[in-house]
Amino acid sequence: MPLRIAVVTPFAFPSVRGNAVTVERIAGGLRQAGADLRVWDLSITPEAVIEREVEAFGPRIIHAFHAYRVGPFALRLARRHEVPLVVTVTGTDANHDLSDPQRAATVRGVLEGAATVVVFHDSLGARITGALPEVAARLVTIPQAAVFSGPHPFDLAARWSLPAERVLFVFPAGIRMVKQPLLPLAPFDRLVQRRPQVRLLYVGPVLDPDQGEYLLGELASRPWARHVGAVPHGQMRSLLAQSDVVLNCSISEGGMSNSVLEALAAGRPVLASDIDGNRSLVEDGVTGFLFRDTTELEVKAEQLAADRALRERLGLAGRDLVERRYPPRREVESYLGVYARLAPVASA
Repeated sequence: MPLRIAVVTPFAFPSVRGNAVTVERIAGGLRQAGADLRVWDLSITPEAVIEREVEAFGPRIIHAFHAYRVGPFALRLARRHEVPLVVTVTGTDANHDLSDPQRAATVRGVLEGAATVVVFHDSLGARITGALPEVAARLVTIPQAAVFSGPHPFDLAARWSLPAERVLFVFPAGIRMVKQPLLPLAPFDRLVQRRPQVRLLYVGPVLDPDQGEYLLGELASRPWARHVGAVPHGQMRSLLAQSDVVLNCSISEGGMSNSVLEALAAGRPVLASDIDGNRSLVEDGVTGFLFRDTTELEVKAEQLAADRALRERLGLAGRDLVERRYPPRREVESYLGVYARLAPVASA
């Protein structure tokens, strides 16, 4: 009998949010491995509908991809069906909601009720067990992988006319406060004066309307920067291939950033904020550069803009890292191992 898993997520394909990209990649790999799996998107399907459909599906495991947003509902489903709950924790869950006075109790209740809690990196696990030591015995680290969902071309020239010798920095992220989209503007103002071939491209949906409005207002007076909005995930390989450097300015990440991982997989150097979630992938001077403040951001961005050979060396090292340490098959097998321990009869 194939393993039957009900996945509940706050967002699913075709959304291009990081959570949706993660769920689509893992679900696709599990199906290829023979799992009988269905995904429910809580952003578009009412809870009552999901309850009826899960009842008919009869899963052996409920898997929630976000403790705060879908965890409470998934926990109720798991208890109703008397099956284990697996929770994959996001960066927002661990870095923000777990210490938020209004959200912490919800996240704690979900993690305490889960049979297994999955994190992408040990640094995120340490943050969780620091607040909830009793979760340590049920905590599993499963690093992410990079799988591009399609080879569809991205027509950059149709979106933006660029000089032939441009050095293109790409900022792939939903526009919201935690990603700090405004941070690079002042350093790049100065950088572009010295190196006018530099361009900055923002790629991602506006998730915070206030941040989006502010960013667009700032870009209006900067012809060297542009926001093209959300890009289908199937076009990201093509877009990254046309970039020179990928930029990440996040305050926090969920242990491993999809955008950073995909940039490395595409052979592009990463310039990233020096936080746990980026240090898990970016080794300073080896697979990219890390910065602690806007001064370092400016200095290292100029190093990358000035030196094609440096960009190529870092990009090749990043691609090699992903191929060696984060193959998709390992991610899928790790989840199958978690499921087998929780529902051994179903997975036999």
